[in-house]
Amino acid sequence: MKTLILFSTALILAMQVHAQTLTADAAKSKITWTANKVVGGGHTGSISLNSGSLTVVGNIITGGSFVINMKSITCSDISDKATNAQFIGHLHSDDFFSVASHPTATLTITERASFLNNTTVIKGNLTIKGITKPVSFTATKNGKTYTAIIPVNRTLYGITYGSGSFFDNLGDNAINDEFTLDVNLVMK
Repeated sequence: MKTLILFSTALILAMQVHAQTLTADAAKSKITWTANKVVGGGHTGSISLNSGSLTVVGNIITGGSFVINMKSITCSDISDKATNAQFIGHLHSDDFFSVASHPTATLTITERASFLNNTTVIKGNLTIKGITKPVSFTATKNGKTYTAIIPVNRTLYGITYGSGSFFDNLGDNAINDEFTLDVNLVMK
């Protein structure tokens, strides 16, 4: 019994010794968002990563946390400066992300994720507007670069503007409930 306890303790210590924390290179990392209308059209843009880290042991992610700067949201498909500024102002408003009172969003990895052929499923908690909901998405790694497309149901975070799930007779102004975050995360 003592041998089993000593072996288990040694194994746990060995795993901790080989764990490394990788820090995100916020300047090199890129997050692109895409939101579409129900009937054609939509918008895309980018948003900046403030900070982030991954804890890895070999080929396994054991934890991680990322902070997104909601004030940095841009729109890349509206060329008129005044219209673009008005659109970004609307995204900052309480109709969407309430950026004045919620300047950041966070993603925290909640379960271990093992890579097989450089792909894994990540499970975590996404917090937007102070509301935390579970998310799950596929991630791929290439060296210290991790990529993923994260689907987000905005209505779970109290963002119901233009949602056909909450409002009738929106016609071609209805916006899909789901938007995506296309993440290209570069770790140091």
